Amino acid sequence: MMEPRAMPARLVVPLGGLLLTSLLACCGAPPIQAATHGAAGRTLEVGPGHTLKLPSQASLVARDGDTVLIDPGDYDDCAVWRANRLTIAARAPGVVFVGKTCQGKAIFVINGNDVTVRGITFTHAAVADRNGAGIRAQGGNLTVEDSRFIDNEEGILAGWTAGATIRVTGSEFRGNGTCQAACAHGIYVGAIGLLEVDDSRFTDTHEGHDIKSRALRTVLRGNDISDGPSGHASYLVDVPNGGDLLMERNTLSKGPHTDNETTAISIGAASRTMRSETVARFGRKPRLDSPERPTTTRDAPLARAVAMTASATSEPGTTRTSAPSLRASERFASSRPLSA
Repeated sequence: MMEPRAMPARLVVPLGGLLLTSLLACCGAPPIQAATHGAAGRTLEVGPGHTLKLPSQASLVARDGDTVLIDPGDYDDCAVWRANRLTIAARAPGVVFVGKTCQGKAIFVINGNDVTVRGITFTHAAVADRNGAGIRAQGGNLTVEDSRFIDNEEGILAGWTAGATIRVTGSEFRGNGTCQAACAHGIYVGAIGLLEVDDSRFTDTHEGHDIKSRALRTVLRGNDISDGPSGHASYLVDVPNGGDLLMERNTLSKGPHTDNETTAISIGAASRTMRSETVARFGRKPRLDSPERPTTTRDAPLARAVAMTASATSEPGTTRTSAPSLRASERFASSRPLSA
């Protein structure tokens, strides 16, 4: 089912050494080959040339503070990570997971706190619930760096862990999303504390939204969020329950096949359950390749303020609203007047 295209009470704006010899007999884990100790924990090496052939084997023996280094290659594998303060990283470019999922959820199911994932490609995750993710974040804080999420039902899916922070930087999300059941998205986080996405690219999203956040705070900086020639996402950014939103230096583009020709960024479409303070600064003019230009809604005071200023200027400017629960600063040049 598609996400609703027009809902009341929303703001729509148009356009970041010890040798271990013990075995975990109960779990069938192999011995660890030459794990080295550092101040933050051991380094576990994974790949065809190591005792730990698969990341799932490393997940069985990983301890708090360990680093897991994965050799380049295609892995028909998935893993459930339970330890805290893990770093799971590609030793070099070319670490690709090809679609196997764990627990009917994701390629990586991360239950530990303060985990970093770096340099890994997640592809073709699909599950019975139609929300198969590259990463399912179920613990505390998660950092994803320089990773790729390609053709999954969901790129990153996070649960409702109060106070958690998810940071994504330098990553690519391409070809994710589906609405075969409830809609899945490029990134979808529940009511966590903070979602921060920097310097990342979203394109060719299918049916769902590029970024959907129910976090108390959502920060988007320096991203390229574009449908591309074949993508048909609904919203580029959806903040359905309100909350603080900061957008800076993002490039936004609705494509010719978008599933929602009237909405680029939506706030409060489901229900405004959180106080909202919104700041959106566009470093360059939004590009609109859809047949209809995205417009604002007519019942949100903040949206009307943005629309009136946008229609009155052809140069980057600033507009604010005096609405008691909302504040906005919009910086963009409008290619044609917006409907108020």
